[in-house]
Amino acid sequence: MKIKLLMAGLLGLVSATTFAQKGELNNANSEYDKYEQLRTQKTAVFITTANTSLSNAKTSIDKASINEKTAALPLTFALKGAIYSALALQDTIPATAAPLVSTAEEAIKKAKDLDTKGDNKKLIDAANLNLAQYYLTAGVKEYQNHNFDQAYKSFDYYRVILPEDTNAIYYTALSAANAGSKDPKYYAYAITNYNKLVTTKYSGNAKVYYDLSTLYLLSKDTVGSLKVAAEGVTRYPANSDLRKREIEIALQTGKQNDILVKIQSAIANDPKNKTLYYYEGLTYSQVGDEANAKSAKAKDVATKNSLHQTALDNYAKAADLYKKALELDPDYFDANLNLGYVLIKPAIDTYNAAVNLPANKQKEYDAAVAKAGIQFDIAKPYIQKAVDLNPKSTDALTNLLSYYRGKRDNANAAKTKAQIDALK
Repeated sequence: MKIKLLMAGLLGLVSATTFAQKGELNNANSEYDKYEQLRTQKTAVFITTANTSLSNAKTSIDKASINEKTAALPLTFALKGAIYSALALQDTIPATAAPLVSTAEEAIKKAKDLDTKGDNKKLIDAANLNLAQYYLTAGVKEYQNHNFDQAYKSFDYYRVILPEDTNAIYYTALSAANAGSKDPKYYAYAITNYNKLVTTKYSGNAKVYYDLSTLYLLSKDTVGSLKVAAEGVTRYPANSDLRKREIEIALQTGKQNDILVKIQSAIANDPKNKTLYYYEGLTYSQVGDEANAKSAKAKDVATKNSLHQTALDNYAKAADLYKKALELDPDYFDANLNLGYVLIKPAIDTYNAAVNLPANKQKEYDAAVAKAGIQFDIAKPYIQKAVDLNPKSTDALTNLLSYYRGKRDNANAAKTKAQIDALK
């Protein structure tokens, strides 16, 4: 009997000792659970109680971390990571939050290494989410302060923890894109993240395609820029910015025929689509502008005249297409604006040529001015319509100013110039 009683006493002592050794760890776990249950509450009493529980949890986990019986347990590291990451999330001062973050990161890493069975996955995930939120908040502040390189690092940490979170990917890409203005190496980071983003269902992917094409241009990769712009147009055919970008890059890379074939094919499938006629017209407009620019720089007269005629031919093609767009929608602002432009451009060229004639060419001067006047009047209805549709468009008002100057209507020219200056 004495032996049985002695054994019972020894077993009781062992149980009590084991409980005492794990008491701080159990208390840390219990207090952290209370914090988790209360931390989302808005009431002041609950907030105070939650903060008290988190403080108690820290006290206990610190003791458990130095106890030889509990220091090396996976649960100890998992709890420490969760508790310290929660404390860091509450701390609004970077200098005092930094050591909390460092301790949490170290504990989370150790917990992952030791927790081979995944018993503490919930705690480890909670700790990681706390750190993700911490770095997200830090990244926003850094971005607002224009510390884009640091913001990129913070957002990228957030993204690594939540790799499928589209906001995490977008913020990382956006901050890297801005950081690239000072250090071009960040453009590659932005491109990687934007390319990931367009594979998701992110709601802003139309703009992402446009920004991605810009980043390729900044990286001097016109092939990549044209490729993503074309992909963007395929996915978002109604997006005007992407259409314009594709046309611009196609012209820069000598692929205007490819883009024309693509648009004409789209028109064949959708002949009532006004924007397709507009974009085909825009392509010819830009080819005309390019030829005009080369004509102005040409040295010999024959080349100059040939290039100028190329410009006129393309402006005429553009005009026909803009008119087709207007047949479908007479109030289509962009088509009115550009039609006015391609019609007035030859008038301006004719007028400027007349002004540059020598004084002994009065007859030729009068004929050229008269011809220009007719051309100006042909353009006027579309120019005026564009202004009526959007009185705050500087492009539309600039075309109107050119009209009045070409017609030598100084009073209306001054009035229009004042309108433009007021908008600026």
